[in-house]
Amino acid sequence: MPTEEQISSAANPQPVPKADVAGSDGGHLDETKLEKFFIGSIDQGTTSTRFIIFDGVGHPVASHQVEFTQMYPQSGWHEHDPREIIESVYDCIEHATKKFIDQGHEISDIKAIGITNQRETTVVWDTKTGEPLHNAIAWPDTRTKGMVRDLKERDGAEDLLQICGLPLSTYPSSVKLLWLLRNVESVQKAYEEGRLSFGTMDTWILWNLNGGLEKDVFVTDATNASRTMFMNLHTVKYDDTLLDFFGLDTKKIRLPKIVPSACPDSFGSMASGILKGIRIAGCLGDQSAALVGQQGFSPGCAKNTYGTGCFLLYNVGDKPVISNHGLLATVAYHFGRKPVYALEGSIAVAGSGVKFLMNNLGFITHSDKISDLAASVEDNGGCVFVTAFSGLFAPYWIDDAKGTIFGITQHTERGHIARATLEATCFQTKAILDAMERDSGHRLAELAVDGGMSNSNLCMQTQANIIGIPVDRPAMRETTSLGAAIAAGFAVDIWKEFDELKEINQKDRMIFQPSISKEESAKMFKKWGRAVEMCRGWLDSDESNGDF
Repeated sequence: MPTEEQISSAANPQPVPKADVAGSDGGHLDETKLEKFFIGSIDQGTTSTRFIIFDGVGHPVASHQVEFTQMYPQSGWHEHDPREIIESVYDCIEHATKKFIDQGHEISDIKAIGITNQRETTVVWDTKTGEPLHNAIAWPDTRTKGMVRDLKERDGAEDLLQICGLPLSTYPSSVKLLWLLRNVESVQKAYEEGRLSFGTMDTWILWNLNGGLEKDVFVTDATNASRTMFMNLHTVKYDDTLLDFFGLDTKKIRLPKIVPSACPDSFGSMASGILKGIRIAGCLGDQSAALVGQQGFSPGCAKNTYGTGCFLLYNVGDKPVISNHGLLATVAYHFGRKPVYALEGSIAVAGSGVKFLMNNLGFITHSDKISDLAASVEDNGGCVFVTAFSGLFAPYWIDDAKGTIFGITQHTERGHIARATLEATCFQTKAILDAMERDSGHRLAELAVDGGMSNSNLCMQTQANIIGIPVDRPAMRETTSLGAAIAAGFAVDIWKEFDELKEINQKDRMIFQPSISKEESAKMFKKWGRAVEMCRGWLDSDESNGDF
């Protein structure tokens, strides 16, 4: 068995400070000046809402977070109360701003507010009263499975991907809205009477923060609009072909105006509360915000957020790239010039795989102990864990796969399975990045990372080894909130040159360099590929739950 010292060393391989890497630039921000300017960031996520106040260098100086109710009325259904979410936004703003004031700052020091939000989550409300007509249907909700199957059989279904960059699935807002129109009487009635307002979470928040009916600020940014299946990815406008496919009459439903992600005027200002009068100047969907927060401004830049699952965004420049390898095409950000586009891939199981070992198998008592357990062995002992708990997502899209561990012998220990669990996320990340490079034609130079699993040095070193390029981890990992702040700050000239944005949050970043040969990495990935092929077919078509 490895000694305690060896375990500690293996669990925490030491990355290199980015400042020490050849070619790194120390940055050119006027820190003395920028530390006097502040931007608020509303980060409205799937399970909680936060408000963080950043200075002009990108340092968080005050924050507050509130969790809100998750509703699961039926299996596969996932809903939020739109009113509770607005209350959580005001609550977070109030508490964080009071902390800011307690530090000796003035409210007038906050120059603007940005918003980032859970994407695809769908809200409908009465245009005349402003009252929600149903709970918001959250992005992971799968109640529309049957509807999606039927839609795929419609004429024109095969053309949608080329127009909007998204395949028909349960994720986009379009099918959620369609379900509401077909199944909720109050929504049907509002539609027929021409008083139905539709929006993603950003639109609902902006409309309310601006005072609702009084000012009627009814907008969405291009990144959120690109997740609805209603927007033409090439024109960044609503598309009649798409709207006709879903049977929507724009005389009966109000769709928010699509505006750039950074704009000094389009998003209005706070109508009430402790920050009344402060301008709202930026808005980005959460994964786009993370790319901006990671300074992914050049084609070939990519970020991976390791949360419950993983979301990878890969900058492809100012022309959309429609994937031929199972990825999504989306707007990365739109800062008032040309929109910049990205390819996106998602992994269903990342941090949830660690929780599976902890909660279901009792391997560890806390998720941050996974690295120590994985480092208790020298390698995976021949184990490969395909964590297909609900099939495999991009770029495989294997619906009939189940979670499968290969290579177990009488010598297999918990540490081997722990290491194989971390490696599963890293292997899937490589598969997506390979697909992104084939689709985009851009070679990836390094991968920026954030999210819970990025805290593990062992996991990030493994990731660098498997993808064969450096992994770049920031010291300040609130990159999603920072992205919204950057959009707002850029709109109000806190940063006047685009190149300045590349220097934000660059201090104390760490680089994980690959430490194994390309041949060894390729051998590992080849074995992973065999395991993926062998995990197919566990779910028969006549099995409702996949159980025998």
